[in-house]
Amino acid sequence: MRSATTHAAVAPALVLRDPAQALQTLRRAWRGHTEQWVFGYASLIWRPEFDAAERRAALVRGWHRALRMRSRVNRGTPEVPGLVFALLPGGACRGLVYRLRPESVDEELERLWAREMPTGVYDARLLPCRTPQGPVVALAFTLGRRSEACLPRLADDELLHILRHSRGRYGTTLEYLRETAAALHAHGVRDREVERLMAVARRHRLL
Repeated sequence: MRSATTHAAVAPALVLRDPAQALQTLRRAWRGHTEQWVFGYASLIWRPEFDAAERRAALVRGWHRALRMRSRVNRGTPEVPGLVFALLPGGACRGLVYRLRPESVDEELERLWAREMPTGVYDARLLPCRTPQGPVVALAFTLGRRSEACLPRLADDELLHILRHSRGRYGTTLEYLRETAAALHAHGVRDREVERLMAVARRHRLL
């Protein structure tokens, strides 16, 4: 297990600042793998938008889910930025992995890239994942702590302001948090920080 943790922590980022070039880098990296898996930790759990051949519960070590990625389009605006979850270094994260169908992997990957990587904000990495059926290596969209999009841990009053006011192309940050919490619960995934955030929202009658 120690080797998997170390691998997850130091797995090289596949992304470059040009999203198209990053996609080609990923495709070259995937050539050495007989199966193509994608790790979902937030919206890819409740809105994957691709036809997977297989889905499994999965654990990634060396990374954790955090509501610390600034969103100026999808869940907020430049004037009132919202937040979305990102996969940040440290800890561990439970989610789902999806195996893409070989006959449609190129098409599905292009659609996924258009959704997650239009500006190249994420670092795309191939991370080792533990599943009940055995280990797999999956594509994961991670975020570096030095990224301009990565915010420090916010105080609850700052978070509440965002939950009350931030709305973007796909809805509010509050809706995004609620959907993610519901999806994790439905799949039996416990995340104490997500549960704490939901408790804060309920305590202030936002839900």
